[in-house]
Amino acid sequence: MSAEPWVTASEVAQHLGVVKDTVYRWREHKGLPAHKIGRLWKFQLSEVDEWVRTGGAGDESDGGGEQE
Repeated sequence: MSAEPWVTASEVAQHLGVVKDTVYRWREHKGLPAHKIGRLWKFQLSEVDEWVRTGGAGDESDGGGEQE
């Protein structure tokens, strides 16, 4: 069994189709699961996906909505 790789905020943003600033905002204000490794924040996509599935990225007004 191989360990799941740690990914960067940029990779999470690409995975979710949002900008990197939104990833950091969600981490700070909405509890997006992240782990600080040294000075860097790292993520596991399985944790991020579960957070999304359980409503973590809901539309509550936090000023961080994406606009297309």
